[in-house]
Amino acid sequence: MNKEKYYITTAIAYTSGKPHIGNTYEIILADAIARYKRNKGYEVFFQTGTDEHGQKIEMKAKEAGVTPKEFVDDVAKEVRGIWDLMNTSYDNFIRTTDEYHEKQVQKIFDQLHTQGDIYKDYYEGMYCTACESFFTEAQLADGKCPDCGGPVYPAKEEAYFFKMSKYADRLIEHINTHPEFIQPVSRKNEMMNNFLIPGLQDLCVSRTSFSWGIPVDFAPKHVVYVWLDALTNYITGIGYDNDGDDSELFRKMWPADLHLIGKDIIRFHTIYWPIFLMALDLPLPKQIFGHPWLLQGEGKMSKSKGNVLYADELVDFFGVDAVRYFVLHEMPFDNDGVITWELMVERMNSELANTLGNLVNRTISMTNKYFGGTVSDLGVSEEVDGDLKAVVEEVGKKVDEKMDELRVAEAITEIFSIFKRCNKYIDETMPWALAKDEAKQDRLETVLSNLISSIKVGAKLLEPFMPETSQKILDQLGEDKVTETPEILFARLDLEEVLKKVEELHPTVPEEKEEEAGIDIEDKKEISFEDFGSMQFQVGEILSCEAVPKSKKLLCSQVKVGSKKMQIVSGIKANYTPEEMVGKKVMVLVNLKPAKLAGLLSEGMLLCAENEAGELSLMVPEKDMPSGAEIN
Repeated sequence: MNKEKYYITTAIAYTSGKPHIGNTYEIILADAIARYKRNKGYEVFFQTGTDEHGQKIEMKAKEAGVTPKEFVDDVAKEVRGIWDLMNTSYDNFIRTTDEYHEKQVQKIFDQLHTQGDIYKDYYEGMYCTACESFFTEAQLADGKCPDCGGPVYPAKEEAYFFKMSKYADRLIEHINTHPEFIQPVSRKNEMMNNFLIPGLQDLCVSRTSFSWGIPVDFAPKHVVYVWLDALTNYITGIGYDNDGDDSELFRKMWPADLHLIGKDIIRFHTIYWPIFLMALDLPLPKQIFGHPWLLQGEGKMSKSKGNVLYADELVDFFGVDAVRYFVLHEMPFDNDGVITWELMVERMNSELANTLGNLVNRTISMTNKYFGGTVSDLGVSEEVDGDLKAVVEEVGKKVDEKMDELRVAEAITEIFSIFKRCNKYIDETMPWALAKDEAKQDRLETVLSNLISSIKVGAKLLEPFMPETSQKILDQLGEDKVTETPEILFARLDLEEVLKKVEELHPTVPEEKEEEAGIDIEDKKEISFEDFGSMQFQVGEILSCEAVPKSKKLLCSQVKVGSKKMQIVSGIKANYTPEEMVGKKVMVLVNLKPAKLAGLLSEGMLLCAENEAGELSLMVPEKDMPSGAEIN
């Protein structure tokens, strides 16, 4: 009998740097779903990987003094290392620099051009380097990139375009007739109302302003635009062949059952990708789930505050399965989740160490103490036993219901209701009291047998989410006899000690260093109107800009403010190149006391905004204002 197949993918990680815990959440979520499906008897294929082309990577490699391939090799290795650390059971790790993938992308581009879906023209618009996306003025949000909130700049270049409108009506019909296609429903409404119904513009699918990409066969100056390159990994990774010689794996697994992606790239996966597939005459994926974000602290991720969280650091503090539990349990279905050191310690102590770990430990200890490690159900039952068994039996059904809807956090909550009910059962039956009465030994043995059976059910249900913990529990409870020396599953932690270690790892940047980091300090003391009035803000024009030698953060700009020229050192190198800075109109605090940063005199401050990912965006005038214009 053939198993029902299940093909699940994550978005491939962009190799611009080390993935933080918010990025890592997605691979853990996908792994939990994949493991659950395997346990239900499906033949699962789970694919992940890295997205390795584009202008941003070319720039970062240049800054690092290495070739783009050397740069992405290092980052891809780091990404895979973190995925492996988190015990994710992927079946394939694709890289978009893989030779097979690159050849297929070239063939796909050729086909789309030959059949008239791609044509050559010039693109003129606003470009976001971080997102590698072009936008019209109308699509910008307050003059910024509508996707990441970062800066955009005018760009014009020769490019090939895909005729999106040719397939738009067909895609709208598919979405309307397949309500499960885009989840949650809020994501579907966003795509329909903001993009499809107003009308799609043709999509730029090649670039000529940089060279780090897959070359277009018939147009040597052009490289394939990153989204057409990256999205096709879902088919090339399982053996799609544009010449028709598809692999057995592709024929079995496509269409994908689930594309799991972050909500910030929902447009590319629910509009561009389905239209590309329609043009290739391939079935569309069955479901695309745009999961919410996992935010750090109050939602703002800032290295100066030590709240940029990385999986490997968290594992050092809590262990792999505890981190898996945190990120899966703290993420709602369709709202952003928040994770902090304080919350993790609280969950570690209450849910993992107490509710689960202590339950297993004392059940094993009592079984060893009273019956030498071996018990069986002697049928000496009371009403409370039936209630325990009913809860345990019902949880399995509820978990299935939640997982079918991808409500993973709720599924974990259901499983922990077994462990909580077991703890209550111990309080109700009081085994220590039964042990004192010789006449109640059979009842005591039945109680402990019920406990072991219930915990085993919970442990098996827990496997997709906390695989190592699940196995440890089952091993300790054994088939016929519990272990003689129970292992402590989760040790309680002292919050003050944890926060002290965190501070040692990520020292808070002192106030005078905040200017160097280019990051504003939150929770400042209130100031009077008179104090504020003493601060002078003006529009400045950047005449020239250079990277500060031996500094990872700093750029040194020469800024014209009216008739005066100022030198300003800013910690924005991770978000801007010196070339991008030149010509920008910016907002400047001009009467800041001069200070030396990295040996250079800085005579003012450029104002920036910072998003949840810690990315900085220069504050620029909405309208064209002259250098020196006062900001009131």
